[in-house]
Amino acid sequence: SAFPRLKPGMQGCALCSGTGLLGLLLLQRQQELAVTGVELLSEAASLGERTAAANGLNDRLTFQVGDIRQIRQLLPPAAFDLVVCNPPSYPAGSGHLPASEALRAARTELGCTLEEVCAAAAYLLPWGGRFCLVHKPERLADLCCALRGAGLELKRLRPVCSRTGAAPSLLLAEGRRGGRPGVDTLPPLVLQDPDGNPSAELDAIYFRTQEETP
Repeated sequence: SAFPRLKPGMQGCALCSGTGLLGLLLLQRQQELAVTGVELLSEAASLGERTAAANGLNDRLTFQVGDIRQIRQLLPPAAFDLVVCNPPSYPAGSGHLPASEALRAARTELGCTLEEVCAAAAYLLPWGGRFCLVHKPERLADLCCALRGAGLELKRLRPVCSRTGAAPSLLLAEGRRGGRPGVDTLPPLVLQDPDGNPSAELDAIYFRTQEETP
């Protein structure tokens, strides 16, 4: 949620939005942002709608229940400045399936592939629009190919490490619709300090430490 570059008045779309946590964190960062979530599971979207209502955000955080593989039937083209996604990480058939339907949808590409996620993002973005997502380091080559195949060029990349010096466990990536080749690789996001506590940056991302007002 701290990775995308936000500006006032932006229209954002969260693919595979689940219960809307990512959208809520983006709205906390930028008070003049609106986010539309697209979620396959109606139960998750309903929970997100209730959360938005409880926080007075009905007008800024909305949900569309549907399959992103039919994105053209759900939302208009080039309607968003920013698309974000935490897509399924593992190809279908690559391991044991979780028992929960929600976990299966979140972790494995049974419902949509990486290529289909990138294609949906490209459809929703105008020329120059940005697509930010998180994925596994071992699938970096797949990610680059899927982005470029959808007309999105990888422009920013940030590794996520559990501790300083550890190998990355995740990658934060930004693709730009119609962008030129060239990637800006950022310093890692470190999740824990040497004592195993959440890092200061992680606490800031989740708004755990707010400045006290006099």
